[in-house]
Amino acid sequence: MAPHLLRLTVLWTLAAQIFCQSLNTSTLLSHPSKPRVFILSDISNEPDDQESLTRYLLYANQFQTEGLVATTSTWLRDEVHPEDMLKVIDAYGNVTTNLNRHAPPDAQYPSADYFRGILQKGPETYGMKAVGKNVTLSDGGKLLLERLQAPSDQPLWVLAWGGTNVLAQVLYKIHETFSPEEATVLRARLRVYAISDQDDTGAWIRRNWPDIFYISSTHGWNQYGLAAWIGISGETYYGVDEGGPNGTTVTHYWLRDNIQIGPYGSAAYPDFKYIMEGDTPTFLYLIQNGLGDPENPGYGSWGGRYTKVEPSAELNYNHYSDAADRVIGMNNRTFMSNSATVWRWRDAFQSDFAARMQWSLPANASRANHHPVVSVNGSVELTPFKVKASAGSTVSFYTTGTYDPDGDELSYNWFQYLEPGSDDWNVAGQVPALNLTTSLNGRQVQVEIPSASDSCNGKGDNPSGCWLLHLILEVKDNGYHPLTTYRRILIQTTNQTVSA
Repeated sequence: MAPHLLRLTVLWTLAAQIFCQSLNTSTLLSHPSKPRVFILSDISNEPDDQESLTRYLLYANQFQTEGLVATTSTWLRDEVHPEDMLKVIDAYGNVTTNLNRHAPPDAQYPSADYFRGILQKGPETYGMKAVGKNVTLSDGGKLLLERLQAPSDQPLWVLAWGGTNVLAQVLYKIHETFSPEEATVLRARLRVYAISDQDDTGAWIRRNWPDIFYISSTHGWNQYGLAAWIGISGETYYGVDEGGPNGTTVTHYWLRDNIQIGPYGSAAYPDFKYIMEGDTPTFLYLIQNGLGDPENPGYGSWGGRYTKVEPSAELNYNHYSDAADRVIGMNNRTFMSNSATVWRWRDAFQSDFAARMQWSLPANASRANHHPVVSVNGSVELTPFKVKASAGSTVSFYTTGTYDPDGDELSYNWFQYLEPGSDDWNVAGQVPALNLTTSLNGRQVQVEIPSASDSCNGKGDNPSGCWLLHLILEVKDNGYHPLTTYRRILIQTTNQTVSA
C-alpha cells in the first residue's frame, strides 16, 4: 500500500473509533412506537426472499417482530425451508452488537436468539389443501393465532412474501371456533400486505372476509409485471417504466459494492435471479421515516400507494389495490403508473439500505451515517402534522430544531404530493395546487392556500366539500450514504362560512 493511502486508512480508522465512542445515541431518530409484524415467506423458491429478510433485519429495531414463518407458494408447493431463514438470522447475530451502536435507546435491535424463538414452519402443502375442518393448524398457524389473540392496542401486520395458507387456516379456525362477535374483533386486528396472490387462498380470504384490511395488487394470475411492487427493481425484467427510475442502485454491481459487504451482507445477501427483493415493499410501507401512514394506504410511502377497490362504506370492503402516481423520470419524461408509487423513492430507500449495512460493520471499517431529526413548527413526531387552513389564507411552516446527529449539512425540499388528495387516475388539474415560497435555504416555507372556489368546491373528502392537501418536507443529509427523513403535513382546507 502506498504511504499516503496507509496514512489515510489509519486516520479513517481513528476517526471511526472516536466517532463510535462519542456518538450520543439519545440524539438519534427515535422509534418509541413499533408496528407489530408477522412474516410469511416462501423462502428458497428463489433468492429474493432471503434478500428481503436480510434487509428487514437491518430495520428490525423499528418493528416488534412477532413471527417468521416459512411457507409454500405456487412456486414451492410441497416444502418449506425455515433453515434458510436461520442462515440469515445466524449472520445477523454476528453483527447485532455493531448495529446497536447506531440505534437509539428506545429502539435497540433484538437478539438473534429472539428471532430463532419465533421461527416456525407453515403447512408443507399447497394453498387450500391446508385449510379445512379436519386440518390441524401448522406450528406457524398456531403462532399466528396466538399473536392475534395477544392483548395489544396495535394491529398485527401480516406480510405475505409467498402463499397465504397459514393466514387462511387461522381464519378458518377462528370462524369455526369463535363466536361471530369474537371473530369480528380478531379480524379487525389484522392488517395484511401481500405481494400479489401466490396461492389460491388470497382470493378465498378476501371473498369470505371482505372486512379484513388487505393490501394486494389485483391482476391476472402470474401477471406480476402489472403489480405495483415491481417498482422496487423490476423495470428492466418486466419492461415497465424503463427510463424512469434510477436503475444503477439495483444492479449486481451496486449490490456487491454496497450490500454484499462485511460479516453480514457477504454472508446473508445472495445475488438476485429475476429481480431484487420483490417482497421488500411490504415492510418499506411500514418504515417510520415520516412519509407514510400505514392506516391510510392512499397516502403513499416507500412501499407504494394503494386505494380501496370498492370505497362504499355500506359494503365495508377493505381490499386496497394499486393506485398511480405521476413522476418525472430520469429521462425527464413523465410516467404515470402504479410501480412509480414505489420507484419514485428508490434513491432514498437504497441509500438508506446501504447506510444501515455500514452500521453492521466493525467500528474501524464503518462509514456510519445517521438520519436527520426533523422538527416542523416545534413538533418532532414522525406521524403526520395536521393543520386547518382557511381557503385563500397563507400559512407558514418552519424547521427550527431540526438537526443531524453527525453534524452533516442538510438540504430541505418541500413539495405537494398531489395524488393522495384524490382517487382520480390522473390528478393533473384535479387537486388544488398549493403555492410554495421557501426561505432561509429551505428551512421555512410559506404556503398560499387556493381560493374557496378551488379549495372548497364540493369535491374534497371533508363533509364540507373542502380538500385535504398533502405537503411533504424532505430533509436529506450529505453523509457517505445520504439519509432522508420526511414530514408529511396534512392541510385540511376550510371555508370560513362553513367550517371554523
